[in-house]
Amino acid sequence: MNEKPFVHLHLHTEYSLLDGFARIDTLFEHVKALGMDAVAITDHGTMFGVVDFYKMAIKHGVKPIIGCEVYVAPRSRFDKSAQLDKQAGHLVLLVENQIGYQNLIKLVSKGFTEGFYYKPRIDYDLLERYHEGLIALSACLAGDVQRLLLEDQFEAAEKTAT
Repeated sequence: MNEKPFVHLHLHTEYSLLDGFARIDTLFEHVKALGMDAVAITDHGTMFGVVDFYKMAIKHGVKPIIGCEVYVAPRSRFDKSAQLDKQAGHLVLLVENQIGYQNLIKLVSKGFTEGFYYKPRIDYDLLERYHEGLIALSACLAGDVQRLLLEDQFEAAEKTAT
């Protein structure tokens, strides 16, 4: 049987403040040692490390997968009430092609310029507008789908996932 190596699709670097552990300058030595031929970068709300990540991946012969773990506003990115809007859900977005890369840049930028409230936030309206070329993953336990599942809201979780 020809097994494919495991590939991290949700990885935070030093650009995910207080959460990221992987340093881009040493990451690829570990990736290669583990036999991985690809790895993703999905820092929280930012793409600051993407260029360095890409260059180091190419240098080490590893396929770079560009992404971001975005924060999704519970209502609209324009709403800013501490009781209702402080806790944003998490969503991992991975780039599939050049259009996806451009759309991810737009989403992350608008998260800062239009949606910033404690963190850079997008909303489902923006995601609907700029979804082409992106692959969405449910992220960590702070994701909207997981939160709904933990609250036994299965139909709402399925609707959110689709």
